[in-house]
Amino acid sequence: MPSQAMPAPTFLKDYQPPAYRTEQAALAFDIRDGETTVRSKLRVRRTPEAVADAPLVLDGKELELLAVRLDDEALSGNEYSVDDECLTIHAPPAAFELEVETRIKPEANSSLLGLYKSQAMYCTQCEAQGFRKITYYQDRPDVLAKFTTTITADAERFPVLLSNGNLVADDKGADRRTVTWRDPFPKPSYLFALVAGDLASRIDYFTTMSGRRVELRIYSEPHNIGQCEYALGALKRAMRWDEETFGREYDLDIFMIVAVEDFNAGAMENKGLNIFNTSCVLASPDTATDATYERVEAIIAHEYFHNWSGNRVTCRDWFQLSLKEGFTVFRDAEFTADMHSRTVKRIEDVSALRAVQFAEDSGPMAHSVRPDSYIEISNFYTPTVYEKGAEVVGMAKRLVGHEGFRKGTDLYFDRHDGQAVTTEDFVVAMEDANSIDLGQFRRWYGQAGTPVLTVGTEWQGGSFRIEIEQSCPATPGQPEKAPFHIPVLMGLLGAQGEELPLSELSITSDDAAIEVRDPSLLAHLREPRTKLRVDGLPAEPKVSFLRGFSAPVRVRYPRPPEVLALLARHDSDGFARWDAMQSLLLDELDRLGRGAAVSEGVLDLFRTLIGDAAQAQDAETGSMLREMLLLPSESYVFEQVESIDVESIISARDRLLETLAGELEAGWRDLYERTAPPGPYQPDALGMASRGLNNLALGYLVHSGADDVNGLLKAHLNAADNLTDRLAALRQIADRAAYPNRAQVLEEFHQRWHQESLVINQWFAIQASARCTDVAAVRKLAAHPGFDPSNPNKLRSLYGAFARQNNRNFHAVDGTGYDFLAEVIADLDSKNPQIAARLLTPLTQWKKFDADRQRLMKAGLERLEAKEGLSKDVFEVVTKSLVRDRKPSQRS
Repeated sequence: MPSQAMPAPTFLKDYQPPAYRTEQAALAFDIRDGETTVRSKLRVRRTPEAVADAPLVLDGKELELLAVRLDDEALSGNEYSVDDECLTIHAPPAAFELEVETRIKPEANSSLLGLYKSQAMYCTQCEAQGFRKITYYQDRPDVLAKFTTTITADAERFPVLLSNGNLVADDKGADRRTVTWRDPFPKPSYLFALVAGDLASRIDYFTTMSGRRVELRIYSEPHNIGQCEYALGALKRAMRWDEETFGREYDLDIFMIVAVEDFNAGAMENKGLNIFNTSCVLASPDTATDATYERVEAIIAHEYFHNWSGNRVTCRDWFQLSLKEGFTVFRDAEFTADMHSRTVKRIEDVSALRAVQFAEDSGPMAHSVRPDSYIEISNFYTPTVYEKGAEVVGMAKRLVGHEGFRKGTDLYFDRHDGQAVTTEDFVVAMEDANSIDLGQFRRWYGQAGTPVLTVGTEWQGGSFRIEIEQSCPATPGQPEKAPFHIPVLMGLLGAQGEELPLSELSITSDDAAIEVRDPSLLAHLREPRTKLRVDGLPAEPKVSFLRGFSAPVRVRYPRPPEVLALLARHDSDGFARWDAMQSLLLDELDRLGRGAAVSEGVLDLFRTLIGDAAQAQDAETGSMLREMLLLPSESYVFEQVESIDVESIISARDRLLETLAGELEAGWRDLYERTAPPGPYQPDALGMASRGLNNLALGYLVHSGADDVNGLLKAHLNAADNLTDRLAALRQIADRAAYPNRAQVLEEFHQRWHQESLVINQWFAIQASARCTDVAAVRKLAAHPGFDPSNPNKLRSLYGAFARQNNRNFHAVDGTGYDFLAEVIADLDSKNPQIAARLLTPLTQWKKFDADRQRLMKAGLERLEAKEGLSKDVFEVVTKSLVRDRKPSQRS
């Protein structure tokens, strides 16, 4: 049973606009060792709808209140009240100026929310509700004010003092320096930012489409500044792309990014002053992998794009979080697709969605894209809000078309500039710009869960029938679902894999609107069951289903292996090729789990694709074939099955890997030799594609049983001139307990790179996820001098990697992995509850496992539930994970 009362949830249905609106906020920070004094001067006005004696409630947490003045008069004790959560001003006038002075201790702020100290610098993180840890304020996204920020600090130790907007004053005294920044655009408090430190910078300039010259600055600690050039280039590419694709121009004189070592998230889009986790902005050949380069570019773009989709137009309340995050994830995905390979980007996104977001949809924390309630809002920065939200935006684009979508976004930005709005406002803009009814489409925002499409076909004398049934499983609080509007893109292939010209066929349906977009057709599924009929065919076709992953759904469509192999070899839609390959391999793993041998058809398909990869001349082809030749990860497979048999899945995947490696060793060796690096490292598309294939071939060769494997790994590691290739070898070495001098190789790597924190994060993660790393080994790594238990990146690299990527040891039958994770979370919760709650996710999926593991995982959750003083973050996740198993009388 819980050790504390259930905190009161916040419900969307209870939303009320504020009784008062802060219009101007002048903040003055006096930063000194051990404490910081914050003086706020707020211009506040009562809204016309509020009653005359309505109180002003200002949010505040962990603050020492020093003074309160209203219109230059100190307030007496009966004119205000203060508690652990807020400062209430009783019956203030209709318009007034409020001054509040508080004292805070950033050095002791281990939650990394509000103002805190990271290494030698001070910085902030205010989204979602961190500003209330700085000063008393209306800390809600629908209160937009113009901010002026003054910062005073030691001139020698903190020569760089930054905040939002444009610099308007700089007083460089002998001992202390004072600067003032003014942001001309109204913003909610969650977009406030402050940085004080001894930082180096890289400066560049960007000329906007209207001819304005914008100064670009990236700041970091001096030893990291050489790794910021790539991010600066990525920023300029993103700015130009947003102008060309969405017509959005930057609006301030300066745009700044600061790289911070200690940061809970990836980055934060504060107006004009983005604050980034170092892992998302620093990149050099020795410290960043190919994947990291792409991630840096994508996140730089994501946070910049927020300037319009999040800042200029923000969300009315936190239930609307996907309004800015889902839309912006969609925007950054489109940017990455245009910069690199659209097909490979789609494959990467869907693979992650299926492995992570689908799991969330089927678990106890399932919620809709626009949730109905929450206890702790930080628990809803989720794949559902972000990635599924992006899929919903993508479906909207598919429904209205490319030009119609641009018309809709133009209307949305123009209509709501400077406002805090809702997902409904976004949908209405699409409707108004395109004269379309999206009524049923709105269910994607309000209904939780992943829809399931069950597909059947029938061939009868020249007539081909397709029947599609849609359903959606029950989720917490939503036992029944109404039908969604699901856009399904599909094509038809002939016996040799050729595309059939749909415009020349008769395609009809009584249940769905159909658009033929050769070589595909788009079917609008709105009913529980949809039937399509295709006439004019000489023979039964093969269906290429859900091209481009046109909707975030599960598909139940059993097809013979030879049909899946044909689609994987010939489909003109790159995503559908990959998806057919995944279906084929999942079916093969199921057969292997039941004792069968690897089929000749799978071996033949791999043999053909390996040959194609060895001949690939361009980045698009090479990258695509690498994705085709990768086996589905264990976590991906876990999410595709109804019930997880840990040992069977791992064993089947091991057998498939070893068989493909051994039987096709000559092909893998040829591919490895043909893709050897031709010259120095370049983070370009062709280099990334070549390295991807080269390291893929290396991985298969390691499992081939060849006599020269150890020598091959040693040579690969020693010859590498970049982190991508080094880690490819090191990962295989760490995975092989019998590798000669394994411990020495790992220690030598650490000694060489110990001053590069991001590289050491990878070093921890590789060992945490290795086959031979059990709980005892993780404890030993946690005691390593290079591990910092207060740093979120280190926590994710060790504990997150172990729980999410080391399935054979985390899911050990004795439950030691579960006990260990619960122990880690119990200790971390009082220091950084946000990270603690996110690390907890693997235990929440207990219902998908066998009875013994269910019991052990639940025991870990129950120990956490019984812990005194549990944070709201962890309490919400734990209690929701256990609530389905309690008797009704025990529910809170």
